[in-house]
Amino acid sequence: MRICVGLILGLLATFSHALEVGERLAPWTLLDQYDQPYSLDDGLQVLLVARSMDGGKLVKAALEGQPKGYLEARRAVFVADISRMPSMISSLFAVPAMRDYSYRVLLDRESRVVSRYPGSESSVLWLKLDHGTLTEQKEFSEAAALRAALESLAP
Repeated sequence: MRICVGLILGLLATFSHALEVGERLAPWTLLDQYDQPYSLDDGLQVLLVARSMDGGKLVKAALEGQPKGYLEARRAVFVADISRMPSMISSLFAVPAMRDYSYRVLLDRESRVVSRYPGSESSVLWLKLDHGTLTEQKEFSEAAALRAALESLAP
């Protein structure tokens, strides 16, 4: 019985670890919609994370009408968790459609990166970084608010 209780408490501690301000993000590399790699680096200022299609749509709405390179100019990247999408759907329809976007989408196909960052399913997580260290974290559930936050970043 003690072993079961110890195992359960150990698992809960593993899953309850939340990202804290002042913590350095662990390195990772993902491919974008063009199969080009991107690695987390110290120059990144904002990491946008979407766990679902709703979050992806929110980012798309916030970036509507923005020129190519808009996120890059603000030292921001967008990571989308597509792990729950059937691979046939993603390869035949979703990823090809993303190639028409004016911004880069880093695709987390196995939820190995997005799962590191806490947040709700329907919102977009905003992680503000300074040389790879988290300085601020917030969530957006409205495109207008996300757009305004991105506009406030100096290009």
